[in-house]
Amino acid sequence: MQDDSTAVYVSTRRQLRGIAETLIAGPQYRAAGTIKLAVRADGFTGVAVPLRVHGDQFVWGPNGVALAGPVSDIAAAAGVQPGPPEGVYEITDPLPVDAVLDIDRTSADLLYRSLYAGGFALGRVLPGGHPVLWPEHFDVAVTADEVNFGVSAGDDYHALPYAYVGPWTPRTGDFWNAPFGAVHPLDTTLDMDGLAASIADFFHRGQEELTRGR
Repeated sequence: MQDDSTAVYVSTRRQLRGIAETLIAGPQYRAAGTIKLAVRADGFTGVAVPLRVHGDQFVWGPNGVALAGPVSDIAAAAGVQPGPPEGVYEITDPLPVDAVLDIDRTSADLLYRSLYAGGFALGRVLPGGHPVLWPEHFDVAVTADEVNFGVSAGDDYHALPYAYVGPWTPRTGDFWNAPFGAVHPLDTTLDMDGLAASIADFFHRGQEELTRGR
């Protein structure tokens, strides 16, 4: 059973993932043919359209509105047609356009901090990669040599943010503690620098385990 703080985080996470999918990735895909997003220290952004989440604001160009109230009102203010990127992946948890947002700022800050730290750690450990925030699973990730390295904002497997190493070919051993590879739950009390260091250490350990298993 989730405690109250985890339940609040999960609610906020689902809403922010829905915003990423419905108000950024969907409109961007229809305009530019890509669903790729990028992490920022205080939110996330489209890579081909000027749509982004900035703290507690939804921003387009120089303008913005609060991430509050009906999704349809935010879409109308931004001048975008809301909706996920149909036909790219299976839409499993769409954000209804008539949903009324109720985002907890503390939970949002944790999510932003975790994803941004993940992007920073990926750049440190895999400097040749280009971290992408994928709206489907709401994780920032890089794939190298048939291994997925990333940080998830959380999901049905693990409610809170976690780092993962996911080799395409299953591995065995104590390190590989998840059905899809290895997971490292993040210490939510750490600041961005502490999180980035912890995530980078985990990725390095994953690389060592992958080399050992060859």
